[in-house]
Amino acid sequence: MPGTHRTYLRALFTVPLAIGLLGAAALPAGAAASSGSRAAESLTCLGAGVDPAARVRHRAEILVRAPLRTVWKLQTDIERWPSWQAPVTTAERLDRGPLRRGSAFRWTTPVPPNPTPATRLDITSTVGQLRHHSCIRWTGPATGEGLHIDGVHVWNFTEVPGGVRVSTEETHTGPQVDADVPTATAILRQGLDAWLSDLKTTAEARTPHQPN
Repeated sequence: MPGTHRTYLRALFTVPLAIGLLGAAALPAGAAASSGSRAAESLTCLGAGVDPAARVRHRAEILVRAPLRTVWKLQTDIERWPSWQAPVTTAERLDRGPLRRGSAFRWTTPVPPNPTPATRLDITSTVGQLRHHSCIRWTGPATGEGLHIDGVHVWNFTEVPGGVRVSTEETHTGPQVDADVPTATAILRQGLDAWLSDLKTTAEARTPHQPN
């Protein structure tokens, strides 16, 4: 039934994907700027961007009033993600050392009750491009029993007066998202805004003397 299908999509995409879809915590007014339309120029990292053919996409950014090193450390210390992102239940690196091109990490997140047998998503992400303190691009599938979704996620970090501008853009492809693009896009937007909000809150809490 159409209503059941829409409810299922809303439940499924409340969780993150590579790390795409986080729980829909609202941003404070004016905290982030978002755009659901295709920008003239998508975000890139070392020349590589999101999936140009994907129908589900979103781009957002936020000003984090903290040093770049603090923001970068939070974002790249994968195994500590669960400490500041509640929807991430487990996270492990599949290699050692600083995050770099070719690094892979696996993490899990629960799936809310839905018509499929899946109770969680298992996500494996691989870093394709990375420039220290500047940008990251990773890709990876999220799989559950009867589910398969592919995501491409790009992050840019830019020092600006007052802190760091964090910009992110993500695309999703797969049967579930392609079946209801408006709903999947709306929930992707909520997820990216929530991630940015959590990153901002955590980084600023770790910065005793924030820049003016």
